Amino acid sequence: MKLYAPFTRPLRLAIFLPMAILKIARMGHPVLKARAAEVEDPTAPEVRALVADMLETLADIDGAGLAAPQVHVPRRVVIFRVPAERVTEREDDSPLGLTALINPVIEPLSNEIERGWEGCLSVPGMMGEVPRHAEVRYSGFDLDGRPIQRSAVGFHARVVQHECDHLDGLLYPMRMEDLTRFGFETEMRRLIRDEAAAAAEAREAAELERETPAVA
Repeated sequence: MKLYAPFTRPLRLAIFLPMAILKIARMGHPVLKARAAEVEDPTAPEVRALVADMLETLADIDGAGLAAPQVHVPRRVVIFRVPAERVTEREDDSPLGLTALINPVIEPLSNEIERGWEGCLSVPGMMGEVPRHAEVRYSGFDLDGRPIQRSAVGFHARVVQHECDHLDGLLYPMRMEDLTRFGFETEMRRLIRDEAAAAAEAREAAELERETPAVA
């Protein structure tokens, strides 16, 4: 998942392995269409090496998350982070450092759906408005084989769902309900600006109408 924010690297320093920047698979490649295989041993050296390379690749592109199929490895491994600037005002929402999640499982915690704009390293230069569950619980394992279980809201919930979709052969355009809100990033950012300006103008007009006394 693409995110335009400075990248921090705390998890990379804990792996102590040679790392490489991997080639990103693009939409249409067979590896992005199939269900990824379960990881038999999350503690295996090859899994640790894969995550190290994924972290290096994510750092190089300033992304928020990456799934193993995106780097041509059909295994159920994702990495992601939640930067402070993407946290909402909800009490249960907070920043999260880089997380490696192996064999993840996601379940929605409510029927609430939120729509938000997403990009993807495998769909370069494009953006779309995607409906996602507003609150989820996910579980899996870390690189030491320890269980991970968390609840997530806001961007945290969105990035986990986005990355885990890759493990089942899904790209975000396949989740979209309105393809008129899918297009080149420059055009969609112009649309977002125009809609925000129109909404602000409507609010000002409504406020002015409330403040204007009625004439008998």
